[in-house]
Amino acid sequence: MAKCPKCGTGVSRERKSWKMAGRPDKQGKRMQLTIGLFDCPKCKKTFREVLEKKKI
Repeated sequence: MAKCPKCGTGVSRERKSWKMAGRPDKQGKRMQLTIGLFDCPKCKKTFREVLEKKKI
């Protein structure tokens, strides 16, 4: 469950999600990030949050 950064309300369902490759670490391994786009039902703010991180 994501938490709105403005008002702190918990948002359970994302509007959209996608995967992207993050920056490489010191050993050269990349992280695959799954990012979700959320809409707060209370204050109507749209925000992103990392849902999952995996080494690839």
